[in-house]
Amino acid sequence: MLKLAKLTDYATVVMTAIAAEPAQLHSAQELADRSHLPAATVSKLLKMLAKARLIEATRGAQGGYRLMRSPESITVADVVDAVEGPIAVTSCSIHAGDCSIESSCGTRANWRLINEAIRQALAAVTLAQIAAPMRRAGTMPAENPITFHPRKAKRNSDAPIPATRPAAD
Repeated sequence: MLKLAKLTDYATVVMTAIAAEPAQLHSAQELADRSHLPAATVSKLLKMLAKARLIEATRGAQGGYRLMRSPESITVADVVDAVEGPIAVTSCSIHAGDCSIESSCGTRANWRLINEAIRQALAAVTLAQIAAPMRRAGTMPAENPITFHPRKAKRNSDAPIPATRPAAD
């Protein structure tokens, strides 16, 4: 099963809490209370998100955390990268030389295409979109829909170009 870690999900919850009031400084305890997560987990996530330069920390009694960029410019891919590292469906989809059968493998190029499609899908959704309140359960706000069109997505120039297949008779 292809699945993001719980910490990644929790990081998105914390980031949406910050994005709800992006100019305000938020304490770790406030974010823990708002997100219904343990304070230790939130503190761990805040360190990871700050290290990735998605949020900034201000020390002191009046300190806290706030976004370093607008919610419209932070993507779900940024949050995943901050918590899990580079998005990789398989190790060879981002790192050459990690596999003993790489030189004879016929699937690496396709895994890289799949990996890039997943990355583009996650990069197409912004924190602002995720933080937008739902008008009613199960629906996206009409003014802020999340859409992704893989055929229209820009290809990464490093990704291999798929070979065309002959038409079936």
